[in-house]
Amino acid sequence: MKKLVCILSCFTLWAAAFLLPSETVYAASAKAEILVEAETGQVLFSQNCDKKLPMASITKTMSLLICAEEIEAGKLALEDKIKASSYASSAEGSVIWLNAGEEMTAAELLEAVIVSSANDACIALAEHISGSEEAFVKRMNERAKELGMTDTRYANCVGYDDNLHYSTARDIAVVTAELMKHEVFRGWMLTWLDYLRGGETQLVNTNKLIRTYNGILGGKTGTTDNAGCCLTVCAERGDMRLVAVTLGCADDDERFSTAKELLDYGFGGFEKFTPETDYTKIKPIKVTHGTEQEIDPVIKTQGGECVIKKGRSADVKYEYTFVEQCEAPVEVGQFLGEYLVTLDGAEVFRSEIIATKEIPRMNFWKCLWLIVSEMTSF
Repeated sequence: MKKLVCILSCFTLWAAAFLLPSETVYAASAKAEILVEAETGQVLFSQNCDKKLPMASITKTMSLLICAEEIEAGKLALEDKIKASSYASSAEGSVIWLNAGEEMTAAELLEAVIVSSANDACIALAEHISGSEEAFVKRMNERAKELGMTDTRYANCVGYDDNLHYSTARDIAVVTAELMKHEVFRGWMLTWLDYLRGGETQLVNTNKLIRTYNGILGGKTGTTDNAGCCLTVCAERGDMRLVAVTLGCADDDERFSTAKELLDYGFGGFEKFTPETDYTKIKPIKVTHGTEQEIDPVIKTQGGECVIKKGRSADVKYEYTFVEQCEAPVEVGQFLGEYLVTLDGAEVFRSEIIATKEIPRMNFWKCLWLIVSEMTSF
């Protein structure tokens, strides 16, 4: 009987790898998840990725992004002394037990947030930067809008459950990719164990993948009653950087195994690809009522990379579409067409085709000036 079970299990794994459609990663049980290539923003796999859900301490990806930007702008220094307020010291959940009036450096507080997700340390940083948590949260929401996170709303800076506090897997991938552009926190994100207060306070990283996953750069966990077990992680191998987000997992092990499977799927099945340009397809476009009769269009994003399935570069298709003609005046950057790259009918890269110079509209005085210029040139 055991032998039969073993054979059936092996067959199931084989079928999953070779018989199922390539888009199938596994039977997901998380409420939502997504796998994104960080630099291109391409979605390689998703399930309910636009569903608004509680995000627990994944909230701190935005809190940390603002801190990173403050540091790089010279407005926050790692050696700055920050005094904890009574409000910060009253934080619940994961904390480092700050006492009201206790001073720590920004570096110590940041490490506490990054490594052990300390709520009191996060609130202390928020108050130091913006004067109050409320003002800091307002800034978090403003930054989310700037990043195009249209389905996210922050009600606090740490991730407490609140009906007005939510995000989506897609939006979390966006802020995670943005945060990972900042190198300032990289060492702490990969720190498994450290101490504060001269060894009295232990910090243990809540992201187990930093000890086991090849190429891991960091990430953020989150767990509350409403959110379940959540995780956002980023890993890099070669020229590809992936972000995996999983929300609403049933337990701790599931969120890490799910994220690992997503990352494995991305690194194992996809590669970076630079589309080619056939310049014979890009011909001058007629201009009416202009000082010039035609204009040379160009692809706006030249040499832009995309992500395709491994070994499929020969199957990539290119489409060039153009307006039949345009009427002057023509402005720099004006839309003249579109360049589309597809694989198996799915878009992998798109760029506008635009004008790179201005062509004024012809009038009497311009016409007269052109005539005189032509006559005096002989």
